[in-house]
Amino acid sequence: MATKRRVTIALIAEEAGVSIPTVSKVINGRPEVAPETRQRVERLLHKHGYQRRVSQDGEPAGLIDLVFAEIESPWAIEIIRGAESAAREAGGSVVISVLHTHAGPGRDWLERIAARRTDGVVIVASRLSGAIQAQLTARSLPFVVVDPEGEPAPGVVSVGATNWNGGLAATRHLLELGHRRIGVISGPADMLCSQARIDGYRAALETAGVEVVPELIRRGTFLVDSGHDHGHALLSLDNPPTAIFAGSDLQAFGVFEAARQRGLRVPEDLSVVGFDDLPLSRSAWPPLTTVRQPLEEMAALATRTVLTMGRGEAPETRRVELATDLIVRDSTAPPRAGAAHAEP
Repeated sequence: MATKRRVTIALIAEEAGVSIPTVSKVINGRPEVAPETRQRVERLLHKHGYQRRVSQDGEPAGLIDLVFAEIESPWAIEIIRGAESAAREAGGSVVISVLHTHAGPGRDWLERIAARRTDGVVIVASRLSGAIQAQLTARSLPFVVVDPEGEPAPGVVSVGATNWNGGLAATRHLLELGHRRIGVISGPADMLCSQARIDGYRAALETAGVEVVPELIRRGTFLVDSGHDHGHALLSLDNPPTAIFAGSDLQAFGVFEAARQRGLRVPEDLSVVGFDDLPLSRSAWPPLTTVRQPLEEMAALATRTVLTMGRGEAPETRRVELATDLIVRDSTAPPRAGAAHAEP
């Protein structure tokens, strides 16, 4: 029986009709390779499942690339803290990249990280094209997606949170306090976490026999301005909500400001629930009732998983969702009988 040839750079070079240094340059993201040659070598690397040799002697990790679509929120700081902690424990360090787009990483980014010989990539709240997935795989660069925007492709390792359960718990809490007219503000419709939180909200209302009213469902971004603007819109309705579930703590802070500008008190006139449990939520006034999303733990798990994959070990599971928890503070209370939410 014939023995299968081990996949080496020499084998790839022979089949591609190029030199061994050329294959090495492609693997390491060096720029001085013609595009057609680069694509031919990448196809063969992917076809043969080429794997770089990994250290077996317990060497410390090197670099982990942490890639954000945007970094405008304190939410990102929690992710950075978790990734940096896990990398430091392994003797490594983190390099942060910001793409300034939700379209996902591009080829220039890929060549930069390959050139600095990163040990793995953690991609946060971004899309990942099939082409970039294939090129990461071809270069034997392990990667994990944290809080993926859309449904991850088969085989992609991802770490997220139980967003549906979080939306359910937040809405049930408001229902148990006696609220029946509950508004919700979330992120873009094409983001998986955003839709899951609204689906949990819907499920809680339907289970309680409360009508789901389309005018009470608003979509924006997860930032303060979005909470402020949509909070004003909800509170301007002829029959405004007595409670609002915001899809992020930052949105909830925007709702606080919208309520204040309308002469409403939280929670006496309006109950508000957030999502994330950022450190700011504890020092807000009033302290914010929110759904805790374990952001640090998510990032740390993703980083440890990338390091495990970099050692040639398969992850235990391809998709992990860490539990969310409702944290009850002072921004929620039973609705005041006969409360009117009109402007003074």
